[in-house]
Amino acid sequence: MRALKLTAWKSEPELVDVPEPEPGPGHVVVRIGGAGACHSDLHLMHDFEPGALPWGPPFTLGHENAGWVHALGSGVRGLEVGQPVAVYGPWGCGHCERCAVGMETYCEKPAEAPVPVGGGGLGLDGGMADYLLVPAQRLLLPLPDGLDPVVAAPLTDAGLTPYHAIRRSWPKLTPTATAVVIGVGGLGHMAVQILKATTSARVVAVDTREEALKLAETLGADLTLLSGPDTAAEIRKYTPDGRGADAVFDFVGAQPTLDIAGAAARMMGDVTIVGIGGGGLPVSFSSPAYEVSVQSTYWGSRPELAEVLDLAARGMLVPEITTFPLEDAVAAYRRLAAGELTGRAVIVPSADQR
Repeated sequence: MRALKLTAWKSEPELVDVPEPEPGPGHVVVRIGGAGACHSDLHLMHDFEPGALPWGPPFTLGHENAGWVHALGSGVRGLEVGQPVAVYGPWGCGHCERCAVGMETYCEKPAEAPVPVGGGGLGLDGGMADYLLVPAQRLLLPLPDGLDPVVAAPLTDAGLTPYHAIRRSWPKLTPTATAVVIGVGGLGHMAVQILKATTSARVVAVDTREEALKLAETLGADLTLLSGPDTAAEIRKYTPDGRGADAVFDFVGAQPTLDIAGAAARMMGDVTIVGIGGGGLPVSFSSPAYEVSVQSTYWGSRPELAEVLDLAARGMLVPEITTFPLEDAVAAYRRLAAGELTGRAVIVPSADQR
């Protein structure tokens, strides 16, 4: 079968022929319907040095995956060949306190995980291939009726990651609240929809690209702003009494965007850093505003992914996608790096699924 392999740090992946995986006990082989191209993959290709992570190449890329059950290992119950499924991307040990509640992103026994702690496309072979070997049944969620794997694939990260970040701020997102989404890319355009679908807060979208802001407006953003030195002041001006935003979600994480997030946050508000753009947010007694909670989040839980899939099946969360055949996956990543894509790129190995 074909697979898009990252063979070394600081290199582009290569499309190669590899053996088709065979399931061992408890394993499931999934025929891939779609695999999302994530911006974090660009960091894997271009930024990391050997030893920077507890795992490394070679491995097949693709940590946003959905498809159909292709083969079952011994002991697997409750799944059928041909059944459409989404793959929960982070693969932890499966039995520590965090993994037991489905939060495998924060596995506390990483040495006992399949790869400490990554997953398919993150140290182990991922879904940018014809087939994906999933090491445990718990990592698969049946797709709700009517949800196509091509659409479901980006929901497993680009949908789940903002959903988790927003969900933890739900108590602050009341009808009088203001939420800010910084960066309307693969994750940010989903965040706008999640905020509109699950809260009654006003939504402000911030980006450097006019086309991204137009997309945010079509998705329900109440105000769109170009990112710049006056953006935080414009956000405050929009909020009642100039008090600032109750929750700011930064999907970029660069220094200019974190400066906006810190300056725009209301007292007792939330600043959630999701993007890995390399910036920092200094915290002192008086900055950000009093009792602002600053946190970073990484991905989300299995139960939350089930909620995301349900929202999508009801048409309340629709990813903006551009599909590419597997042979054009490298070109898709190049377009992603150049900022030429709106929403999410999805690699579709089967021609009849594009």
